[in-house]
Amino acid sequence: VRLQACGGGLVQPGGYLRLSCAASGFTFADYFVGWFRQVPGKEREFIALIGWDGITTWYGDSVKGRFSISRDNAKNTLYLRMNSLKPEDTAIYYCAAKRSGKDRTTMRSYDYWGQGTQVTVSS
Repeated sequence: VRLQACGGGLVQPGGYLRLSCAASGFTFADYFVGWFRQVPGKEREFIALIGWDGITTWYGDSVKGRFSISRDNAKNTLYLRMNSLKPEDTAIYYCAAKRSGKDRTTMRSYDYWGQGTQVTVSS
């Protein structure tokens, strides 16, 4: 099983990035997939989750209205479009997969994790 996140980088405040997460080794279309982020010294924070259908989505309060999650089951890939980025969005972003939509903000409810990609928002 592998979840490979990419697309992070340095961006100015107000800018945008799109993260991708390529999945392999499991049936991607059978899983809910989502994003968390973490800064040093803090717990990993739930960002977004998307259902099997690619339509049902959930977002953390800190990113609602700015971030958009999507998936392409044909490509086994998850995306996160991040608009209006703020310095407080600076973190390592992780993709993760789980079998159900329950307990979506709880890290230990996820079955698989990617390695993370760094996003830095700074002028």
